[in-house]
Amino acid sequence: MEVINNLLNFDKIKIFQNTDWFSFSLDSVLLANFAQINKKTSRIIDFCTGNIPIPLILSQKTDKTIEAVEIQKEIYDLAVKTININNLSSKIKLYNMDIKELPKKYETDTFDLITCNPPFFKINENTKRNDDIIKSIARHEIKVNLNDIFSVAKKLLKNNGSICIVHRTDRLIDIITTMKDNNIEPKRIQFVFPKRESNSNIVLIEGTKNGKSGLKILKPLYIHNEDGEYLEEIKAMFN
Repeated sequence: MEVINNLLNFDKIKIFQNTDWFSFSLDSVLLANFAQINKKTSRIIDFCTGNIPIPLILSQKTDKTIEAVEIQKEIYDLAVKTININNLSSKIKLYNMDIKELPKKYETDTFDLITCNPPFFKINENTKRNDDIIKSIARHEIKVNLNDIFSVAKKLLKNNGSICIVHRTDRLIDIITTMKDNNIEPKRIQFVFPKRESNSNIVLIEGTKNGKSGLKILKPLYIHNEDGEYLEEIKAMFN
């Protein structure tokens, strides 16, 4: 079922979603707040954008145009509606295409910042996929995997440009290895924990193209208190 919701606590920003497929998650909020935008950040693109929650949040943090790519036509159509209802067609440029085709569209060394909330799960013969192909593509590495993401980032990022992704903590070694294989140097990592006594289940990581070695582990980010409510640091991201 298609619905229109407010984007977090941004009362004037709406987002189209389909509850039969998925709704954007806290992962996107965390990534949009983790990504660093400064005066030198002029070109931004969001891979695997879904119904564009990350570009929507980033649009409140910068006056720069944000480009975004979504491979699934059904999700792309939702994102188009979101752009139109918010009158953001001049601020967010959306493309329905495979990110692996982006090097044909753009010259090398084009972007200062890439963000990506990719499918989390590997595909093998034992993988249990959702019967809904739209959900499966969003959650599993059917259309795009880590090497696809970082090899394209290697081509499109300017020298010392950054890519920021959110992923499962148990994929961290895969992420770092694939980054290094594509000349992207891990620079910042933040581990996310559901509660203080739990193990980390989500990791935020930033890498820079041809960056110098030197990794910062940021303070841990806790989501819920013992009662299950969001902690104040997380609530602040919703505003």
